[in-house]
Amino acid sequence: MSEFIGLLMFPALLVLIATGIPIAFSMLVVALFFGLMRFGDAAMSLFVTKTIDVSSNYVLGAIPLFIFMGAILQGSGVADRLFQAIYMWTRRLPGSLALAAMLMCTVFGAVTGIAGAVETLVGLLALPPMLKHGYDKSLISGTICAGGSLGTAIPPSITVIVLAPIANVSVGDLFAGIMLPGLLMAGLFTLYILLVSWLRPDFAPATPPEGDEPSFIEKIKVTFVALVPTVALIVTVLGTILAGVATPTEAAACGAFGALVLSALNRRLNFSMVVAALYQTLSITAMIMLIVLAGNIFAAVFYASGGMTEVKTILTDYGIAGWQAIAFIMVLAFLGGFMLDLISIVLILIPIAMPLVVSYGVNELWFCVLFLIILQTSYLSPPMAPSIFYLRAIAPVELRLADMYRGVVPFIVLQVVTFLLVFTFPEVALWLPRVFYGN
Repeated sequence: MSEFIGLLMFPALLVLIATGIPIAFSMLVVALFFGLMRFGDAAMSLFVTKTIDVSSNYVLGAIPLFIFMGAILQGSGVADRLFQAIYMWTRRLPGSLALAAMLMCTVFGAVTGIAGAVETLVGLLALPPMLKHGYDKSLISGTICAGGSLGTAIPPSITVIVLAPIANVSVGDLFAGIMLPGLLMAGLFTLYILLVSWLRPDFAPATPPEGDEPSFIEKIKVTFVALVPTVALIVTVLGTILAGVATPTEAAACGAFGALVLSALNRRLNFSMVVAALYQTLSITAMIMLIVLAGNIFAAVFYASGGMTEVKTILTDYGIAGWQAIAFIMVLAFLGGFMLDLISIVLILIPIAMPLVVSYGVNELWFCVLFLIILQTSYLSPPMAPSIFYLRAIAPVELRLADMYRGVVPFIVLQVVTFLLVFTFPEVALWLPRVFYGN
């Protein structure tokens, strides 16, 4: 019976989650119960060891710094200026406001690293003008939800920072590996908006001119003032990581300081804003770190109980190996997105998946990039899409749930296309890490 204890942990976890117990506490309760049942008092030593490992993990120190950077930027006024600058260039194109929103999501995805923060920030900026100008509600919903999901696929994603140490992959390698697929996805989203707006003008009515059209030189000046500081911040964070000049934690600290400087230059920096940003950072970091700790303890008990051996035995008995096993893991990750947050899926599946990936001779970095794309797809997929719940929280009543469900479908298809391209052409994920690190 003892060899099956590890496998029983997952049904027990699902039962606790189904009863409404938060995922972190569910994992801790299951790990404690099965750990004590299998190892007795010795399980407590395992819990203490894992707590020390998580609390002393230097890479995870980047999480609160990136969250603080995003929180400061939300109140800095940078987003308002940037959206107006981008819209100034897209206003003559079909679907100008939706295009500006998607480009804004791409830029801020490379700044904050948190999908929910990107979606909320851009949604608050772009929803009112798109509704005012009569944009199709499904196009509005799909644009905001899909654009927000880019926070998972474009560095510096918090999900990447959590996933890399668990998968035993360099954070810098994974940042470089996910960058081209993330930008490819953003490009496909943008092309779709442009095509739909051109074929169906009623979906995105042209916006009438507002006053005199600024000259080209004026556009350059406005863009320079709005875009250069943000790009400088992105280069400071991602450039130093990819160039190997700074660790993710050091780069995050530079980014947090840069966000404070930008806020001060915009005359938005004040004591109350900093305190609010610190509170937001504390609450989100505590939630993430508790989930990370619970996931590590859960995985440790699972491994020590022989769960990994049993998983391999079951897969072998059913003739599931190689690519079939990899596909099975991807399906589990996608379905997990209906019930769990992205970080919880990482902490539950990656410790089980990576030994299988290595044993089957699959490139670990390539697998992690594909896994992240699947996570992003589950983030957007009904019926339990987190992206839709974020949008519901900020959307007016005339934006119905049916509009949101209908709007995300084309973007889910484009995410699947991105997955298939990376799966078929691994160099999309592996070329940039080879350029930067020679791996």
